[in-house]
Amino acid sequence: MKIEYNPDALFIPLISDYGFKAVFGNEQNTLFLRKALQALIRSETPIREVTFDKNAFEGILKDSRGGYFDLSCVDEAGTHFIVEMQLGDQADFLQRMKFYALHRLDTMVQRGRFGYGNLSRIYCIGILANNILPYADYHTVGNLRNERGELLDEQLTFIVIELDKFNRTETDVQTDLDKLLYTMKTIHTVQEPTQFPAFWTEEWLQVAIDELSKRNMTPEERFAYVVTMSNNAEAVRQEKKRTEQAISEAKAEAVRRALRGGKLNVEEIAEYNGVPVDYVLKLKNEPTA
Repeated sequence: MKIEYNPDALFIPLISDYGFKAVFGNEQNTLFLRKALQALIRSETPIREVTFDKNAFEGILKDSRGGYFDLSCVDEAGTHFIVEMQLGDQADFLQRMKFYALHRLDTMVQRGRFGYGNLSRIYCIGILANNILPYADYHTVGNLRNERGELLDEQLTFIVIELDKFNRTETDVQTDLDKLLYTMKTIHTVQEPTQFPAFWTEEWLQVAIDELSKRNMTPEERFAYVVTMSNNAEAVRQEKKRTEQAISEAKAEAVRRALRGGKLNVEEIAEYNGVPVDYVLKLKNEPTA
């Protein structure tokens, strides 16, 4: 799933850095964030209050490659939420989620305010524009389970949203989760008010829509948005370039190993690795160090 700057669109993409920060990080009105978190964890219990934890990842390097932004907050019950937005492809995204969740767990223990028996619950939520899991579901929940899939513990809960797999139309949307994901995936494509789905009149979504409306932006905010979108696009391009380079190097090394093994001929090596014969010959004839 790609997002591009569209000067005719009425709204900023919610899944852009700028849009994500403006909506999910809105400290003046947390209604959208509270309803979105409740939808993402599929809870029937309303979240009535949320406090932003700005120092949760102090000392951890923030990497903007691929256009992600982390958000950390705590609700009135002491439940911790970590939310990650990822635009570009990143093979280690699940490892990043585990690192953040375990860092939060470690911080709880080190502060000395909790025993192991009463640690607060942590939800680590990853929202991705593209796909990383080999499953059809666009909403995946992970906990610690045994070999039979039985739940052992749910103190740490990982939730992965893959927007590229969400293909519901306006008429198919029913739950708050559907409404959230439909809005995230489509709001930046709207050019006329007649395209608004009926559920966008709901108060919590209206909060987000007001924040994303270009009409409400000052000239300075509009300039900051354009710059951010440009930087995001360049970051995604660079990340894609690095990924392609890594794949190319891995494929070349596989061919070199096959050549050194001497068990396959050039044609077999080419077919096995999905490369042209000329490519194999080029590596075969490259000078050795």
